[in-house]
Amino acid sequence: MNTQLQAILSKVDHTVLSQTATWDEIRAACDDAIRYGCATVCIPPSYVRRAAEYVADQVPVCTVAGFPRGYNTTAAKCFEAADAVKNGAAEIDTVVNIGWVKDGRYDDVEAEIRAVKESCGGKPLKVIIETCLLTDKEKMELCRVVSRSGADFIKTSTGFAGGGATREDVALLKAHAAPHLKVKAAGGIADLQDAADFLALGADRLGTSRIVKAVKAMGE
Repeated sequence: MNTQLQAILSKVDHTVLSQTATWDEIRAACDDAIRYGCATVCIPPSYVRRAAEYVADQVPVCTVAGFPRGYNTTAAKCFEAADAVKNGAAEIDTVVNIGWVKDGRYDDVEAEIRAVKESCGGKPLKVIIETCLLTDKEKMELCRVVSRSGADFIKTSTGFAGGGATREDVALLKAHAAPHLKVKAAGGIADLQDAADFLALGADRLGTSRIVKAVKAMGE
């Protein structure tokens, strides 16, 4: 495998979050994430303990809290994050409360992110803002909120809201987030060109299942 492909794969959260995902699919994703040197394997919370035992530290296990809508209570999101870490998750992706954003309740959004981060026990937290549902002004304000919150990443999308990462949104997040805040592009990353473009625009992580599939197809 060439160096460029390895560099892309090292930034991929190899993702299987379908409602119908079975253990056989989760296990296959774990195997692929290990084989191809992915950053993490991102899976549903109910599989975290089994997956963490299965991979035995060969790849970090990532999971989600308050996913995919984000309108859970803060206490529920905090419980999900803490439970996931207890079960072996190394990273947590959570969704902001989009209704609070639309109401202009940015202080509440920030307080919730801080609470979830505290529940992660020092593990990295990625905050999904669901860019396809927001105005540019709301995206920029959330860059400031997430930058102040103690979270580690701002993430474009769940992939479940009718839209995913765009080049314009990744550039916007990179331009308006604080330098310490990393950017994750997710949803709709269709091929290796998309992946390369998002990384060139400043994304630090990619949430996708398609990149590993594309690399496997090249090998075949």
